[in-house]
Formats: sequence, structure tokens, C-alpha cells
Amino acid sequence: MNKYILSALVASSAALFTSCNDMLDTDPRVTEMTAATFPGKPADVEALNTATYSIMNTLGGGDQSGVLNNPFYWWSIMSDDCYGSGGLQDNVIKSLHHFTTASSNQYEYDFTCLYGGISRANNMIATIDNVDWTGNTAQRNQLLGEGYFMRGLYYMWLSQLYGDVPLITSTTITEDMKQEVSAETAIYPQILSDFVSAKNLMKPERANGSGHADKFAAEAFMARAWMFWAGFYKKAGELANADATIELVEQEGCPGGTLSKADIVTALKDIVTNGGYKLCEDFRSLWQYSNSLLWDEAHDGKGHAYEFIADMKRENCFDMPGMGNGNTEEIFQIQFMNASSWNISGTYNNPRMYSNYLSCFWGLRNGASQDNGKRDKTYPFNQGWGQGTPSVNIWADWTAAEEAGGYTDLRKKASLIDLGEELASYTYEKDDCEESGYAVKKYADVNLDACAADNDSWWSKCPGYSASSLDNKQQGDHFEDYYLMRYADVLLMLTELTGDAQYMNQVQKRAGVPQTGYSWKIVQDERRWEFALEGLRFNDMRRWSGINSGETSYAAKALQAQTGKSITVKGKKNAMTMAHMTCSWTKRYADTNGFLPKPQSQINLMNGALKQNPGWGEETPANEYTYKVLY
Repeated sequence: MNKYILSALVASSAALFTSCNDMLDTDPRVTEMTAATFPGKPADVEALNTATYSIMNTLGGGDQSGVLNNPFYWWSIMSDDCYGSGGLQDNVIKSLHHFTTASSNQYEYDFTCLYGGISRANNMIATIDNVDWTGNTAQRNQLLGEGYFMRGLYYMWLSQLYGDVPLITSTTITEDMKQEVSAETAIYPQILSDFVSAKNLMKPERANGSGHADKFAAEAFMARAWMFWAGFYKKAGELANADATIELVEQEGCPGGTLSKADIVTALKDIVTNGGYKLCEDFRSLWQYSNSLLWDEAHDGKGHAYEFIADMKRENCFDMPGMGNGNTEEIFQIQFMNASSWNISGTYNNPRMYSNYLSCFWGLRNGASQDNGKRDKTYPFNQGWGQGTPSVNIWADWTAAEEAGGYTDLRKKASLIDLGEELASYTYEKDDCEESGYAVKKYADVNLDACAADNDSWWSKCPGYSASSLDNKQQGDHFEDYYLMRYADVLLMLTELTGDAQYMNQVQKRAGVPQTGYSWKIVQDERRWEFALEGLRFNDMRRWSGINSGETSYAAKALQAQTGKSITVKGKKNAMTMAHMTCSWTKRYADTNGFLPKPQSQINLMNGALKQNPGWGEETPANEYTYKVLY
């Protein structure tokens, strides 16, 4: 675990990130005098690469304007598997869930931050050959491939959040580049070309948990991007029986030509055959609540005992070799470390950027004003902000699937906490709203009897731990990787594309559910269960619906099904039923296609080159997309 709970080495890395950011936040057009000298050596390019990756930490580890800016957290909240919830004052998170906005620039941070990452990737791609790579071509190509990968990744997230945006692929920004272009016909061809370049340039070997992208990550994200483009923009429907071909952009590593379903299947099969990945034996091994310290408490006969993991093999615990962070199925992730500090500054930095702040946002509110987070109420889970509780529907739909099939799916209780059953003494905070009676177990921060204080994290008892200068364990001590791509996704994508159930069967077998033949409905359900609350559900719903699919689409109907479910409000169980705050989820999804509004400040800055997305502008009544107090 020393790799993730860092020592003095981390502090020097944090300083590197900060100094790099100060330089890279400068407009490349006004730094031409340095272009001939920087980067001048391979280490300089490594620094540029590090700064490009660090944007992921800014998104995954910090909050702005009262909401965590991890795009996958946003997509969880926007799906039918989550409510906004939190306290009465947490209007940003409820706005997101109801497809409304409390201010014209509410969703600006990810927009500007992702463009910051794109700028850094462009800079690295443009300047890499300032360095003499004689005799070191492999390192040069690996770094260049990582630059293309990160640019493709950031553009995929940007376009899935905001739709049609400017496509900037150079450090010299022309007036033409400032114009909004079609995501379908311009941005996705570039995204997929970047992933093709990445897979062809990077070494044919695994990054092995280093936090860097590798060839196999490029192949996996190429598949995810193509499937979204084909399903959402081309309305391909059931991909096992459909195809679509996209034109690629000629650039280094990508000779141009086209990309079809057959190419995607070939890439995914390469991961299966040559990647060396395998599913962890026990699904619980992926999550920090299965750590060996908590397992030991379940078997020592003293104090508390977390029975849910008592039947695990100790060698499968989260912090054992091959499990948890850097496990055998982790293909790409955001990594965190003990370097958070209130003194971190910079355009794309924030104090908690090295802490997986999702653990704090999804933490239990647990009547904090009355109980002060006492562990006897919530053991082994810690207190947090309680924003984004699982919906009633995900538990109900999952239970219905179990009952219909006559089985128990391990993943349900491994992903969700039934507060009434698992934490019988749990009390609601007096200003709780949109509480479903469930909480997120994945990424939930964990306490121990061995911890000194009620809200200490189990990480403080791991070998190599040293307190960060943030000096706030509730907010700073969260080091679980955020999974961006798991091998289970490769297997389920292969079944969805080919109709061959053998890949899906591996995922089902690990969960202890019957291994079935292929059907689109079964694949859709398997993706929902396997990746519950990991942020994939919303864009899956969108691609299964297709753009401009109206109020009868898969996504619109699934979102609307939240209506009428009982919720806890102001600490009172079943006080109200869930209702959309302005009109309906059906209408808001149909009007917006699931895109967020572009920030008004950016629209103003671009002098008309950037246009507001449908559902958020003049053609839609403002009272339908404007936040309304419900509780």
C-alpha cells in the first residue's frame, strides 16, 4: 500500500505539478520565445505529461461551487440510479439531478478544466520533437501516444457533457478553431483518431497500475467512444445487429481511413488475448470496505464485526496483492495520494485534488448534528456530505431481477447499503432531503475500531501513511482509485457488440448469478448492475436511446420512473414522494438530449461562436430549466 499512501516523494511530485501548472496555464501563443528551449530533454516532456494527467485529479479530487466535479459523479446523479439529495442548502446537486440550473455558469468548471487538459495535451504533442530522441524513439512514441490518448479522453468527456463545442487541436488557435463544430461529424472523428494514434504509438505492454495510459486503455476507450457515437448519434440501436463506419483524421499514428464495428471488436479481443487482465475472484475485492484491517476486526471476537466481508478469503481483501488499487482488472483510473494541501493554487488546481473526494460526497450524513458521526451508528462507514444517494428504483429493480431469476446477486449489497437493514441504528439529519433509504457502498470511506477518532479513515492505519498538509482526515484521507475502465467493461462491450454471451458469462459467474445466453435486455441489465454508481449508466441510456428520440426513449422513460417513489425529507421517512421540480424528467431529457448548458460566461466570451444547447435557452420556458425549491 505504500504506493498509494505516499511519503516525501509525494510532496516533491505535488510541487512539480504546481510549478508545471503555472507555466502551462500561460497562453502558448505568448510563449514563443521559449519554444526553442522547452521542452529540451525527455524529463521536460515527462513533466508536460504529468501536468496533462493532473487535470483528472482536479476533476476527481476537488469541489467547486458546492459540487464535486468528477464527470462520472455528475453522470451518476443525472441517471435514474441516483437522487440529488444532500441537505436543504445543496441546490447544485439537486439542480443536476432535475436537469435544471440555479445559475447561468453553474456547470462551467468542467468546461474550462477539460479545455485546460486539451491545451496541455496539444502543447505536448506540438513540442515533443523539440527534444532529440535519437536512440530513444520508444519513449518518444509512448509519451506522444499518451498525449493523444489524454486529448481524446478529455474531448470525449467534454462533448458528452456539452455537445457541440470548438475543436482545438493546435497550440496556435485560429479564428476557425473558435467556432463550434458538430460532435457527430467533427469531434468524434478526432476523438477516435486520437485513440487510434495512441494505441499504435504506445508500447504493446501494460502500464501495470502506474496511472499512465497504455495501448490496452486506448483500445478500450476507442470502443467506448465508438459505441457512444454509433448508438447516440447514428441511432444504431442494438449493436449486435448493427454497424456504423466513421471517417478518421490522418495524423501521426493514425493513417486515416475508417473505423467500423469489426475494428472495435478486434481491438477488444486484443485486450482479452494479450492484455493479461482478469476479473478479481471476489467482486468485493474492488472496494475499500473489504480491506484486511476491517476483515481482521470481523474475526478477532472484539468490538465491532463487519459481517458482510467475514466470508471473504483474506488474500482477496482490498489491500492484498493484486486486489484494490492496481488490481488485475483495472485498465485505467484516477489515482490519489497524500499530497492534498490548503496551499495548492493554480487555474486547474484545488486543495483536495489528490484526495478521492467522492468518498466524502457520498459519505453518510447520519444525523450528524445529533450523533456527531459516532461509529456505533454507522460502523464501518464514515460520515460525509450525503449528496447523491442511490434511488429507490435501482434497489427495487435489482431485487425484482433477483426474485424473477431465483438467485442472489452479490453485487447488490456489495454496491449499495440498505440503511434500514445494514445500519439499523442509522438516524437521518434534520435537513436531509431526497433520501431513499439507501447509500453508496462503492467508494464509501471506512472506519475501524482501531482508529483513534470516530471519523478517522482506515487509511491512517496502513503502512507508510503520513498525514497530508490538508490535516483533515474526513476530507483529505481518501486514496481509493477511481475506476475509469475495468476489464469487466471490455467483456460486456464484447458481448453487446457480437452477441456472444461467453464474455458476459464471466461477469455473471463472478457475481454468482445464472449464466445466460445473449439478449440486449440482459446486457443492459448486466451493465447496470456491474457498474452501479460508477457513472456509466447515464451515457449507456443515452446511446441506447439515440439523439432526438423524444419522450418515449429508453432514457426518458427510465428517468421518469423515479416519480412517485417515497423519500425521506427533513429527517422524516416517507414524508414525500419523488417529483420533478419543474415539469418532468421525460420532458427535460427530451428537450436536452442529456446535455448540460454551456456556461453563459463562455458564450459571451466567444461572441456568438458558441451557442446554447437546446433545452437551456430561449426556445424553452425558463421556468422549466430554472431551479425551484421543493423542500
